Amino acid sequence: MDLTIHTTALPHDDPDASVAFYRDILGFEVRSDVGQGKMRWITVGPVGQPGTSILLAPPAADPGITEDERRTIVEMMAKGTYGWILLATPDLDGTFDKVQACDAEVVQEPTDQPYGVRDCAFRDPAGNLIRIQQLG
Repeated sequence: MDLTIHTTALPHDDPDASVAFYRDILGFEVRSDVGQGKMRWITVGPVGQPGTSILLAPPAADPGITEDERRTIVEMMAKGTYGWILLATPDLDGTFDKVQACDAEVVQEPTDQPYGVRDCAFRDPAGNLIRIQQLG
């Protein structure tokens, strides 16, 4: 098999704040933005990497989930425990400084982990955990 990771999804509850975070703070390009109001599906991704994307999606738009499940999703998002993603950069400290300067919620400053990586963590506007790992 020849598989690649093409797109992963993260929830959003404020599409404009999410676009501002991923485009203006992380430097991703907006590749598509469909829908209206809070019911928008926005695809973002790293510049120069057209084969890898993040779909920012309304969390409870799936018609197959129950009202109880919708409430659970909203509660988990409010606590920051619903979605997360791991990114990587060759300049962790510089990236951390840039993101922190934009008032993103810092979860963890750059740290050498006991399992052999150096990383940091933030929350995006929807509460998703964004871990950023040092490359190399």
